[in-house]
Amino acid sequence: VQLQACGGGLVQAGGSLRLSCVVSGLTFNNYYMGWFRQAAGKDREFIARIQWRGGGTYYANSVKGRFTIARDNAKNTGYLQMNSLKPEDTAVYYCAIDRLGDAHWDYWGQGTLVTVSS
Repeated sequence: VQLQACGGGLVQAGGSLRLSCVVSGLTFNNYYMGWFRQAAGKDREFIARIQWRGGGTYYANSVKGRFTIARDNAKNTGYLQMNSLKPEDTAVYYCAIDRLGDAHWDYWGQGTLVTVSS
């Protein structure tokens, strides 16, 4: 199983970015995709997750209303649309897969850096 994340970059505060995560090697679609981030010197933080089959979503309070998680089944790709970005959103962002829905994240992408300038 491989997860390939991309879409990070440098953006000004108030701007938007969309991250993508392409999933390959999974033979079923009843899993969850999650997005996490880790800022320098801080612990990894959960941001959002989506149930791949049903599309149900869940967000951390820190991003609720600004970030949207989505997926395209046909493309095996998950997305994280980030709007109204703030400098404190600066971090390396990771996508991950939870195969069983037990909050144990089995597979991880390589991370993509998002930098928000003030």
